[in-house]
Amino acid sequence: YLFSRFKRRQKNMVNKEKCIGCGTCVAICPVGAISFDDDGKAKIDKSKCIHCGACEASCPVSAIKLD
Repeated sequence: YLFSRFKRRQKNMVNKEKCIGCGTCVAICPVGAISFDDDGKAKIDKSKCIHCGACEASCPVSAIKLD
């Protein structure tokens, strides 16, 4: 119960101006929650994301923030 409440409050954000579309986050995501949008920038499927932080830690330009 506590985890589900915590997860609901999480916000995943990709800074589209910083994202260089390198694909590191897409490759490292253990649940396949990240893909590319039409502009070649990363996008996170919030319904799949488990908030592990792998994408945030691996992004070479710090474009991903998990709040």
